[in-house]
Amino acid sequence: MLFARKNSFSKIREIRTKVTTYLGVGAIDKIDDIMAELKRRGINAALCVTGGHSYKLTGAWDKVCAAAANHGVELCLYNKVTPNPTTDAVDEAAACGRAAGAGAVITIGGGSPIDCGKGAAILLANPDFTGEEVFCSRVVPDKAVPIVAINLTHGTGSEVNRFAVATVTALKFKPAIALDCIYPTYSIDDPALMTGLSPQQTLYVSIDAVNHSIEAATTVCTNPFAIMLAEEAITTVYRSLPRAMAHPDELPTRGELAYAAMLAGVAFDNGMLHLTHALEHPLSGVKPSLSHGLGLAILLPAVIEEIYPASAQTLAFILKTIVPGLAGMPDEAHKVALAVQQWIFGLGVTEKLEDMGFVEEDIDGLCDLVEQTPSLSLLTSLAPVKADRELIARIYRNSMRPMI
Repeated sequence: MLFARKNSFSKIREIRTKVTTYLGVGAIDKIDDIMAELKRRGINAALCVTGGHSYKLTGAWDKVCAAAANHGVELCLYNKVTPNPTTDAVDEAAACGRAAGAGAVITIGGGSPIDCGKGAAILLANPDFTGEEVFCSRVVPDKAVPIVAINLTHGTGSEVNRFAVATVTALKFKPAIALDCIYPTYSIDDPALMTGLSPQQTLYVSIDAVNHSIEAATTVCTNPFAIMLAEEAITTVYRSLPRAMAHPDELPTRGELAYAAMLAGVAFDNGMLHLTHALEHPLSGVKPSLSHGLGLAILLPAVIEEIYPASAQTLAFILKTIVPGLAGMPDEAHKVALAVQQWIFGLGVTEKLEDMGFVEEDIDGLCDLVEQTPSLSLLTSLAPVKADRELIARIYRNSMRPMI
């Protein structure tokens, strides 16, 4: 194993595996057992946090309603979560749950509803807090009501870890929190709920999982478990994503991508994240219509070029299906960055920052947001290279247009 060869076991590493996840076709039926367990815990009402449509279109809502009725649990629905959720939505969802006396939160959706639901779970257990206070780390909660995450995408990883993200609209901040109290008690990854993802969503969420893997394997606090998971996740996405694009209703293929995303979520729970996510959050904070996964796809090649010399052996190992034949030498950095860009372009994701309306004059403001947004300095500090303002600006600049 890579880490064993580097004698890294002389340093203590923390290994996290905390969530009970049901993975597979038909896993949504486990909601009945989960609802029974909530009732046994004395929970008589639950807040459901969702987006506007997919919770119904997938059939997940019908299953949740039936299970709740079966066990006498009242449901309060908050279905106003948008992509890149805001702290205002967190406050609104919590108010809805508080009015209903909710003792648990059930999220139905991708990363946005799950993250919003995690924030609401904190506020239900800490009624004096606000979403902005929590996500700007002005308060550090140590409790939340139980969370059940029904995941409808194969990319977020939020259903299996302690992370959540929400935008503070007035400040254009998009900070992340990482708290033990927001690990879901149960999560459901049912590929049958994911076949309705559009081609674009399928691409973006899968690229998100690849980013989670690359960053988790290359932070200064990574561990052998995170690297192993990252390699498996990237290999699975590389092999399964083209088939999912060609055969969107094929359940085994969706299951492989759900599995890969789950692995990537556990990988970054262990290894954390660094530059790609730290630099993407200001992009979608400024332009909320920008899909998080697309922002990551835009930045990833330039990030790889910067970090490859410091993480060459690890990246050669985890990227070997995308870029075969690497020797793990620092001078391969540009070659690998171009190969990853070509892989992303080959999937049909060809946009760069200029295509999204960003110009060179925006770079200073984006760098300011990286420095000023709560939590992002922590992510940049975990990069395998010194993430000073010059490096951050260079990544943004090299992401304006295709690398050559």
